[in-house]
Amino acid sequence: MNKADRYLQAGTGDNTRRSYRAAVEHFEVTWGGFLPATGDGIVRYLAEYADQHAISTLKQRLAALAQWHLTQGFPDPTKTPAVRQMIKGIRTLHPAQEKQAPPLLLQHLEQAVQGLEQDAEQAVARQDLAALLRSRRDIALVLIGFWRGFRGDELSRLRVEHTQVQSGVGISFYLPHSKGDRQHRGTTYRTPALKKLCPVQAYVNWITVAGIAHGPIFRKIDRWGHLAEDGLNANSLIPLLRRIFNRAGMSGDLYTSHSLRRGFATWAAANGWDIKALMTYVGWKDMKSAMRYIDTADSFGELAMVQSPPPSAQPQLPALALTETISDAHVKVNTEPPA
Repeated sequence: MNKADRYLQAGTGDNTRRSYRAAVEHFEVTWGGFLPATGDGIVRYLAEYADQHAISTLKQRLAALAQWHLTQGFPDPTKTPAVRQMIKGIRTLHPAQEKQAPPLLLQHLEQAVQGLEQDAEQAVARQDLAALLRSRRDIALVLIGFWRGFRGDELSRLRVEHTQVQSGVGISFYLPHSKGDRQHRGTTYRTPALKKLCPVQAYVNWITVAGIAHGPIFRKIDRWGHLAEDGLNANSLIPLLRRIFNRAGMSGDLYTSHSLRRGFATWAAANGWDIKALMTYVGWKDMKSAMRYIDTADSFGELAMVQSPPPSAQPQLPALALTETISDAHVKVNTEPPA
């Protein structure tokens, strides 16, 4: 690979390249299409799979085919009027509600962390290093993922050398690039220390017991307690989180890594966060993205036909005392890398 090709390749993420290759292969090999394609060929391809795949999957494949044609110097056949009409027809005949992972509620986060803390205490008692490492890693994973509202791929790319922590005060994570950082300028994400369910102390406990001084923060651990050199793959986070929640007595199979992000957004909205402050803290660029993650409370009040139970009958969330309130003062995003 020459120098120019290396820079061109770096302009597209690894996941995007893999998904585009798979989409082009599906068109050529699975369906038997020919490249370069025509608009009529794209229409027939869409018709073949319209009742088998979600519209989002079909649009992702169109994006891959469009990218292939443009990079090869051919006209883009996915932008013809017939293809656009086809997409509109598929939406009409196959409407589908967008599937979303349920938010992880605060009481369920506490339930999971309590179970992991008990596992850590038992591991210390029987001098089981591997079990202790897993417990400390998993506590840090769920607390940082929740309170920082990270995506799964962001959690998997956190590195010790890009993290600054002060016990009892706060923690900051620098990511050279993320989904919302189109220009790859890098972003620093900060969160304060909490008196309960603290992500800062969880990070310190994990790094201390693991003895990690550089490299990925979250890694695989084998049965003997050996840490992998590479970070956890983003795709492995979902089964890992589901195991954690299932062990805590929850319906873990319902959750994904997005449940942490949605859980924080739901908690913040319920606690009176301004939507713009929430967008800045989490990293959303538009209102539509933010609202997809928030489970808003019933706003019909006395007009609702089914009333909520009286306050005394509702389960009470434990009060979350902060050494500093996660508020507008803490949502400023710094685009400079750590010193």
